[in-house]
Amino acid sequence: MRGVREQYPVIDECVTMKCITRLLFIFSACVLASYVECSASDLEPAGWTTHSARPEIRPEFSWDKKGGPRGQGAFVIASNGREGLSGHWQHAFEVEGKKHYQFSVWRRSFHQPHLRRVGTARIVWLNSQGERAMRDEVSEASYRPGEYPRAQPEFPPDGKSVNGWTELTAIYRAPSTAVRAIVELHYRWGQPNTHIAWADVGFSEVPAPKPRLIRLATVHHRPKNGKTSHEKCEQFAPLIAEAAKQNADLVVLPEVLTYYGTGLTYAECAETIPGPSTEYFGNLARKHDCYIVAGLLEREKHLIYNVAVLLGPSGGVVGKYRKVTLPRGEIEGGIMPGDDYPVFETRFGNVGMMICYDGFFPEVARELTKNGADVIAWPVWGCNPMLGAARACENHVYVVSSTYTDVSSRWMISAVYGQDGKPLAQAKEWPSVAVAEVDLSTPLHWHSLGDFRAQIPRHRPVVPVERMTQD
Repeated sequence: MRGVREQYPVIDECVTMKCITRLLFIFSACVLASYVECSASDLEPAGWTTHSARPEIRPEFSWDKKGGPRGQGAFVIASNGREGLSGHWQHAFEVEGKKHYQFSVWRRSFHQPHLRRVGTARIVWLNSQGERAMRDEVSEASYRPGEYPRAQPEFPPDGKSVNGWTELTAIYRAPSTAVRAIVELHYRWGQPNTHIAWADVGFSEVPAPKPRLIRLATVHHRPKNGKTSHEKCEQFAPLIAEAAKQNADLVVLPEVLTYYGTGLTYAECAETIPGPSTEYFGNLARKHDCYIVAGLLEREKHLIYNVAVLLGPSGGVVGKYRKVTLPRGEIEGGIMPGDDYPVFETRFGNVGMMICYDGFFPEVARELTKNGADVIAWPVWGCNPMLGAARACENHVYVVSSTYTDVSSRWMISAVYGQDGKPLAQAKEWPSVAVAEVDLSTPLHWHSLGDFRAQIPRHRPVVPVERMTQD
């Protein structure tokens, strides 16, 4: 070193250290610049932020640049080995009020049960002040009717699944005062050693969807005259024709209509499905280009079932439902309960059916709604009308009841119940028909709940059977 100093006297130890320091600074700056560029392009897309309600339940967030169903990247939220962690990715999209926007995202779970609750997406509409926007339509819900509700978060539903990924998608109308939509991709109450991935987020303006207007009809009639099944069925023909004149898409008839007033046993009135009665009502459905639900008794070998049968415009049987809950009289009469909650696709939406005593048990209507029912047809001998309202309101589904009960008894009614449980139309005279028009594309917005139907899958509890089957 002494020789070097003698040869190059202008270089001393201090200068050498300054040069080294500058070189290290330049190298660090280059590394940092490289990292910043990587963070913006490879680690996570710009504009996305992470959030958690409390630091101590914050999960781990990461961006998997090769994740997703198309390998174009995925937002990952993981439990880091602890239970009950909650957090979400978030991004703000600029919107224009009154325009329609389609949201879509793909979700995949890794070792996480009860995904309907844990992996949820939300959309929050904000105005220029950063507050939740107000809805443009007056709420017709039974709580604070006639007022404009504040826009509560939207909950996009689960859709199709491909290779382990499930798409969540829906079209929404932005409130007129909304200027941005906050998209949130959640991981809530996760189990240890689990994580969720979100990918391929889409949010774009689309044309307004067409309304799904349908007309629901209830028939209020007691078929007292006649002894044979055919004579009973014939009495409903003019009432179905009247409903058709009012452009009814679905006409609901009462329970076990071929048995009522005959004095015969259940077994003596039972028939095969398809059979003579379904053929008769099928012909009427074809003639009037509508759907008909008829309450009948079915024989299958040695078993008898109380059934509701859906007949379609083609004249055939679209499907049937076997009554699951049986009252004492039907048990004593040798009827067999069903064990399934089928829902059937029609040209206007999905139809489920329940029968009379089913109305006393919330599980029946809930299972039908879980299976996708937009409308529940309810042939019912007699029941508490408040239960009809409850089944409609708790599931936000339209319920169409047809009963033998007279209005003077202040008991069951023949009515079309709205999504909040209020009767939209009621038939009160013998015989008569009541029709209500509804729009299946328009959710009911409450002041405090928003679109409650969309929240049911995300918020309904996990019951014991679900714990065994992992939902």
